[in-house]
Amino acid sequence: MGFIKISEQPSLYNDLEKKSVRELLEDINREDQKVALAVEKAIPQIEKLVTQIVPRMKQGGRIFYMGAGTSGRLGVLDASEIPPTFGMPPTLVIGLIAGGDTALRNPVEKAEDNTERGWEELQEHGINEKDTVIGIAASGTTPYVIGALKAARSHGILTGCITSNPDSPMAESCEIPIEMIVGPEYVTGSSRMKSGTGQKMILNMITTSVMIQLGRVKGNKMVNMQLSNAKLVDRGTRMIVEELGLDYETARALLLMHGSVKKAVDNYKG
Repeated sequence: MGFIKISEQPSLYNDLEKKSVRELLEDINREDQKVALAVEKAIPQIEKLVTQIVPRMKQGGRIFYMGAGTSGRLGVLDASEIPPTFGMPPTLVIGLIAGGDTALRNPVEKAEDNTERGWEELQEHGINEKDTVIGIAASGTTPYVIGALKAARSHGILTGCITSNPDSPMAESCEIPIEMIVGPEYVTGSSRMKSGTGQKMILNMITTSVMIQLGRVKGNKMVNMQLSNAKLVDRGTRMIVEELGLDYETARALLLMHGSVKKAVDNYKG
């Protein structure tokens, strides 16, 4: 292999079962504090990837996240939050998980070991050169992800990845690897912990910065969010009150008529 899986190294803590609840929580929190610092070191790589994604998406490109287990679930989670947050169609950021949607709740045996399936799924989505494929794997060795990245890259598609191990096979198989070195997990090998937290941070960074660059945020507000519940209607109404100086009820009626803060403000005649 030629590389060391830091994500599988023994925990820095021992005899966990002998610790009090307070000790366990303080230990886990101490480890979690290392995650943001590890992500900070990876910012130049994240920047490089985002900078190349934006022009592709302006031409109608999409982002595909690919992972297995926790990594796959986090990709699906981030993708699923784009439509409500930014009012984008659900076809722009797509999360694919080894084993399909069943794997969101239950482990699917051997799904991540299939090197062909990831690329097949991308083809089912009509992948093209405007798209971006981002592999997610703490280990950096998941065959499902590596197979898809290699095939995508050979077809001239932009590829990136998020891993917790330096110099992994996954990083080698993509153009822009993001390596966040969070160190050994509190429970040895439990990469849903620090690795998962770091992946969530980076996924948020990628999609939020991309969406802002695509003009889906105004000032600091989600002016394109979907009005899918009372809390969001209230938030949108208050944005319009602030932006246009209207009373609450008028602003609310305007919002509901137009369906988004941006449309309401853009179409307001005064």
